[in-house]
Amino acid sequence: MNRRFAVFTAPLLLAAALSSSLALANGDDEEPAKPNCPKGQVWDSKSQKCVMQNSSLVPDADRTDYAYRLAKDGRYEEALALLDTLKNPNTAKALNYRGYATRKLGHTDEGIGYYLQSVKLDPQYAQVREYLGEAYVIKGRLDLAQEQLQQIKSICGSTCEEYQDLAEAIHDSSKT
Repeated sequence: MNRRFAVFTAPLLLAAALSSSLALANGDDEEPAKPNCPKGQVWDSKSQKCVMQNSSLVPDADRTDYAYRLAKDGRYEEALALLDTLKNPNTAKALNYRGYATRKLGHTDEGIGYYLQSVKLDPQYAQVREYLGEAYVIKGRLDLAQEQLQQIKSICGSTCEEYQDLAEAIHDSSKT
């Protein structure tokens, strides 16, 4: 009985594994989502678990990426606290994410300051230009938002996500 079960289920399991591998290879699916860590913890990609955010073993890259994830989940204060633990807080990515969390807390001008620092470090960073443009939309400076939109277009074209998102924000703001 067990052998018969194995004969019928093995091909099914293999087919399921292959189809999920093909979906990942073709970009049809994202890798599994990392778990949400409790407050005061950060996802460590090396150990594949949540660890205390003050652990010296967690690299800045993991801290920065997890801070952005926190901010995208609306946990802005936690994101900023995590960014405060970086050994090198002056990277384009870290400054962009600090700007994002700060802007989402309602401190748009302060967020713009972080975005501008990020742009100085990496003028070809499309995401920071999107967020800077969105901040300009909030401020009612559609002229400056349009400038960022053109910069994004020169970086990744008019079909990239950053261009589409900022174009939509500009369009939506002009309807009101």
